[in-house]
Amino acid sequence: MRLSKLFGKTLREVTAEAELPSHQLLLKAGMIYQVTAGVYSYLPLGWRALRKLEQIIREEMDAAGGQEVHLAVLQPFEWWQDSGRDLAFGQSLFTLFDRRERKLALGPTHEEMVTDMARRNVKSYRDLPMMVYQIQTKFRDEPRPRGGLVRVREFTMKDAYSFDADAAGLDISYKKVVQAYKNIYARCGLKAMLIEADSGAIGGKDSHEFMVATEIGEDEIIYCGKCACAANAERAGFVKEKLPDEKPLPLLEVATPGAKTIEEVANLLGIPKNRTIKAVFYSADGEPVFVIIRGDLDVNEVKLKNALKVSELRLANDEEVKAAGLVAGSASAIGLKGVKIVADDSITTGHNFVVGANRNGYHLKNANYPRDFKADIITDIAQAKAGYHCAQCGSRLLSERGIEIGHVFKLGTVFSEKQGALYIDRDGVQKPLVMGCYGIGVGRLLAAVIEQNHDDKGIIWPVSVAPYTVYLCALGMDDEAVASAAEKLYRELCASGIEVIYDDRNESPGVKFNDADLLGIPVRLTLSKRTLKSISAEVKLRRDKDAVLVPLSQIEVKLQTLLK
Repeated sequence: MRLSKLFGKTLREVTAEAELPSHQLLLKAGMIYQVTAGVYSYLPLGWRALRKLEQIIREEMDAAGGQEVHLAVLQPFEWWQDSGRDLAFGQSLFTLFDRRERKLALGPTHEEMVTDMARRNVKSYRDLPMMVYQIQTKFRDEPRPRGGLVRVREFTMKDAYSFDADAAGLDISYKKVVQAYKNIYARCGLKAMLIEADSGAIGGKDSHEFMVATEIGEDEIIYCGKCACAANAERAGFVKEKLPDEKPLPLLEVATPGAKTIEEVANLLGIPKNRTIKAVFYSADGEPVFVIIRGDLDVNEVKLKNALKVSELRLANDEEVKAAGLVAGSASAIGLKGVKIVADDSITTGHNFVVGANRNGYHLKNANYPRDFKADIITDIAQAKAGYHCAQCGSRLLSERGIEIGHVFKLGTVFSEKQGALYIDRDGVQKPLVMGCYGIGVGRLLAAVIEQNHDDKGIIWPVSVAPYTVYLCALGMDDEAVASAAEKLYRELCASGIEVIYDDRNESPGVKFNDADLLGIPVRLTLSKRTLKSISAEVKLRRDKDAVLVPLSQIEVKLQTLLK
């Protein structure tokens, strides 16, 4: 490819909305452009890199036993109603009506469709195990698209689905895909961390994420520096500090004028925050929920949503709090009626807590569970943080920001039972298929590669996913000898199968070198009057500081060696 003919231009400045390095560099390098919020088109260089990622994914999924399919984007909305995920996805699900007024969904994922396909094609244990995958466009109406390709509304995704006869078979399929993912990330030049994760709207039993650490990632990884325990903050557990065992004391009302927050109450009464119980008000599918947790802890809203088994969870507004008869800043579960109460299990680890008195300016001392109040649900809904203790080994937990680049789920029979995807086992008994689901956002993967492979000058592509592997830079194109030698070398390298982008523009060395660094092509090959004096060219790896002079007769061999 001649750079003078390349569609797409490099930029020196991008919009302030581009915060992530990958977003900034993809825009600056002319690899993507924004159509509207959360929707991007790929220009030639970006598309070449994306296709290379897709090919790596195909090779590893094929090696793991997957068969590639291509499923329709348009899906009958009834499927989503039948599975209940129309509510789970909520407003993130794009829907439309056809000319016959039939409601359809633009697939954000394909569990319903692939389960229907399996229902029609898998009849016997002899058909199992089976795995299919696709690389397809998906749609999710994200409320806050951000980070360029990291969180978008239209995206390319590799999703795979395994079908087995039992849980033991699923374990085998799951391990095969996890290994395939490890191979994919290694070939893409990524350091990925496998962590426990929440299944979210996909459903199922167990799930894990592959994360790439980056300071401005949208997820928080909680991990132990001593053992192998690691999880998304949405899922992570920890050891909650147990308070000293005390004899329960009688309830005592005390005045707390002006003190509404946990910190204000604790300071006024001269007690640590872990001797208080915090009240937080939520709306869950439109119904008020009263949540209590020890004052030194915070509520993990993902854990809370899972405990309630609801589709929509948000903090209650002032009107909803007032309508439920709750007193902000002085509320407690004591005497509360007509509202569902969810408690973190931390309230069972101590005695004589300070709680709200359910009237302004007053609190109660010596509140004890279950003597003074009850809860409809008691479970772990606390947010893990760095500094807390690991639930496995007791060591201090650490945290890093990260970007999710893959998610694997053990779905089990969640979908097959609902949709009647059954098979006949060896004994002639009809049973539901046991499923697994495995996803990689390909555009997000492209962004992650750049997040881990860039410097202040631009992208540093790993050879495996670089849009081109050699940047041929001719300096002084107005010199006939330089132009002729560069043209000859370009044709020879292309003929030998090396992917070359040839900077044939009549620009200054500074412009050309800056663009070469920005585009991040792994090897820069420079021809000039000076190098031709020794019938040579400068060869420089994008990651290296210095170039080496190589005779033109040895260039091809040198490049083949470097590109291995």
